[in-house]
Amino acid sequence: MSESVLDVNHLFWQVDNKMILADIHFSLPKGQMLGLIGPNGAGKSSLLRCLYRYIVPTSGDIAIFSKPISEFSSKLLAQNIAVVQQDTPHYFDMTTEQLVTMGLTPHKGLFDPNTVQDRERVLSALAKVGLQQQALQQYELLSGGEKQRALIARAIVQQPHILILDEPTNHLDIRYQIQILELVKSLGISVIASIHDLNLASAMCDKLLLLDHGQLIAKGTPTEVLTERQISDVFGVCCDINVHPQHAKPLISYFYGYQPSHKVGPDHD
Repeated sequence: MSESVLDVNHLFWQVDNKMILADIHFSLPKGQMLGLIGPNGAGKSSLLRCLYRYIVPTSGDIAIFSKPISEFSSKLLAQNIAVVQQDTPHYFDMTTEQLVTMGLTPHKGLFDPNTVQDRERVLSALAKVGLQQQALQQYELLSGGEKQRALIARAIVQQPHILILDEPTNHLDIRYQIQILELVKSLGISVIASIHDLNLASAMCDKLLLLDHGQLIAKGTPTEVLTERQISDVFGVCCDINVHPQHAKPLISYFYGYQPSHKVGPDHD
């Protein structure tokens, strides 16, 4: 059994007497990609923010290599977790190489200069994501897909044990959605990513967590989680599940023009 790099147990988060996350529990094995799926408002981003300590949960335990994240300094936490957020941030007057170099920060003292080895690490990360030619280009002038790849290159330089991605394919066309997730998958590190496209999540992820209204509905392999009944119950749509001819994981085909008879789905936006 693979070593667990991240363990979450009985996690609750409540705001103004409203329960946002309720009794979330899962583990992230070393080297695996865990997909977080669910409709808008399910609590996916809230859960991810708890994991990188942007939000302090009401109760529950989050541990990296069995050590509670509350015991990590900010610097040590950044050495263990890298985050690529949902909305691409703005870095005006910064080149792509300068942005990627920011990934060195958790490993540096306040006045430590960058070394030749540091720059080699940055250039290697740029090469890995295919942005060598854009190294000196302004980050703001990159395309959406290139910006996401630059942020992933920064995360590579950060050398984390865990990479957290909040909707990394948001606003990207299908080519770049596949490209970004294949790139992340190729890194060989532990990844947890929220993904809207269920077929992409099925193809790219080793395991899935299905959330709805802040509750954990199902967890397991794509085959275990992506059933017609669970998709109907959670997303309020009818579908047919087949086996994908390439990767043998679930392939979802949706039916149009009517809702499932056993549930009328609420508006989660």
